[in-house]
Amino acid sequence: MAPADTEHLAWNTPLPEVTAKPESALANWATHSLIQCKRLLLVWARDPATTIQTLVYPALTLWMFQIVLGRSITGYTGQPSIYAQVSLLTLVAAMSGAVVSALGFKSEKMTGLLGRFWTMPIHRAAGLTGRLLAEAVRVLVTTLFVIVVGLLLGFRFLNGPLAGLALIGIPVLFGVAFAVLVTALATITEGVMLVNVIGIINTLLMFFNTGFAPAFAYPKWLQATVQNQPMSCAIDAMRGLSYGGPVAEPLLKTLLWTLGVIVVFTYPAIRGYRRAAETGA
Repeated sequence: MAPADTEHLAWNTPLPEVTAKPESALANWATHSLIQCKRLLLVWARDPATTIQTLVYPALTLWMFQIVLGRSITGYTGQPSIYAQVSLLTLVAAMSGAVVSALGFKSEKMTGLLGRFWTMPIHRAAGLTGRLLAEAVRVLVTTLFVIVVGLLLGFRFLNGPLAGLALIGIPVLFGVAFAVLVTALATITEGVMLVNVIGIINTLLMFFNTGFAPAFAYPKWLQATVQNQPMSCAIDAMRGLSYGGPVAEPLLKTLLWTLGVIVVFTYPAIRGYRRAAETGA
């Protein structure tokens, strides 16, 4: 065949057809969720307020608690207070960081960024799942940072590496569940009201738990509530995994609390997120 004929065939050969994956494909969901997760992590990394709430605030609070309350709590309970305080502060950091994230969600809704994402060929669930993935990464980083500070103050993993990994996983699961709750609230409340509502929840959970004092130190009518509230269950499980003590019962209660919150608030979060993206309301 002459060179001219070969060139003619090359130019006239049709290109292979490439069929794009549908927008709702599971592969697209995973890819788009990771992209949204990376976007949010970059935004948070560049925001001083998020950095303070995520790293500086819990580290300083742990240090101050140990200086002011450490010896008195240790003497009263007969157990090193650092194990309860590290557990407490990882959970507090998970909750306080979720508030900053929720305010960022409100800002994205007001500026129309959520609406712009909604009009693009992006999986509809990727925005919410990407946000929850970013929350999990944020809580993991915060937990590791608080533990490092705790190690400097005397915290140790006395039950081995597997128990340590389980301990690290508890704040991550707790933080994701709390993020689902906060996201659902963020879709129905204004910014100031959101901060007030979450602030009340955080305060009640933070000061009435077994991280400050054992349940028997509270008034009798309050002991059952303190012992079975979600933060106390998580703190008791984490303390058992690191220092020693009951693990199975508080861990089971923690799983029931976190999974219950996720089940109850996932649907309102999905509906609210969709409404915010479609209408900006």
